[in-house]
Amino acid sequence: MTFRNLFGVVILGASMVRAQVPSKPAASTAASTKTWTQGRAADGQPDLEGFWTNATITPFERPVELGNKSFLTAEEAAKIEAQAAANRVDRPPQPGDVGSYNQAWFDSGTKVVGTRATSLVVEPANGRVPVRPEAEAVREFNLAHVPDAPEYGTPWDRCITRGIPAGTFPAGYNNAYRIVQIPGYVVILYEMIHETRVIPLGAGPHVSSNIKQWNGDPRGHWDGKTLVVDTTNYNSKGSIASSAATGRIKGIPQSEDLHVVERFTRVDRDTIRYEATIDDPKNYTAPWKVSIPLTRDENYTIYEYACHEGNEAMKNILSAGRAAEAGRAAK
Repeated sequence: MTFRNLFGVVILGASMVRAQVPSKPAASTAASTKTWTQGRAADGQPDLEGFWTNATITPFERPVELGNKSFLTAEEAAKIEAQAAANRVDRPPQPGDVGSYNQAWFDSGTKVVGTRATSLVVEPANGRVPVRPEAEAVREFNLAHVPDAPEYGTPWDRCITRGIPAGTFPAGYNNAYRIVQIPGYVVILYEMIHETRVIPLGAGPHVSSNIKQWNGDPRGHWDGKTLVVDTTNYNSKGSIASSAATGRIKGIPQSEDLHVVERFTRVDRDTIRYEATIDDPKNYTAPWKVSIPLTRDENYTIYEYACHEGNEAMKNILSAGRAAEAGRAAK
């Protein structure tokens, strides 16, 4: 049973299927939030700098069986976290269990998000990404033809990029980000695929519509203490390169009409609330939104993610495709 299915089973087992609002945070948490004051970066920007992680066991999409149930109770969250702890991949495998892929580095989190939301997708109300059937058909076609040519693989599989905003979606490992602020720019280092994203602030309109890029053309500005990043000018070569946790949308293509608006709001000393609204009418029936907490971890060490150097999978998949072709030709 996958954890996503387990998530739904645990909640339904408690027979709590109506939508709920989480209870108020503990007094100690509320007190610490009141005493915290956001600092400023060297050029006066609201301070977002530091090392941040986003690993969580909250599913990306809400399990269908939960309907419009938006939040867990404290008891449900505790039960899910206890169940996840009992099934951690770093525990000795049970007899007959071969363990997890990338066992040494697997890090998908141990806690649900602090809001106790039942999914990271918060809009639409059912917590599900409104994917068009045509987009799913493209994804399935590409998946079936991965052995034919590298272009059928996702940009993540090919070590090109995880994409924007997918690069900020939790993955099974390498869930870290370093934010650096310099005059006129916010820079984000993504641990996965070791990408660096440079976001200009107050830089005027987007570049010409004739210029298309894998991760679009970002333009940032401050809305009070919130960094708002508006990104357009995507090419049509990319896709939502997400992890197994978001497997239903992995490989959904992006079009040149993709428009992403992200919001980074530091809500306390150790938390940035990250929100992204994705609008791509050719691939989704409506805009959709995710909300993911980024947690400060100044002791985190980001190592180089040498994707190309270790990408034996792509080589093996393509060589297997050539072997299959040779076998068919020999008959």
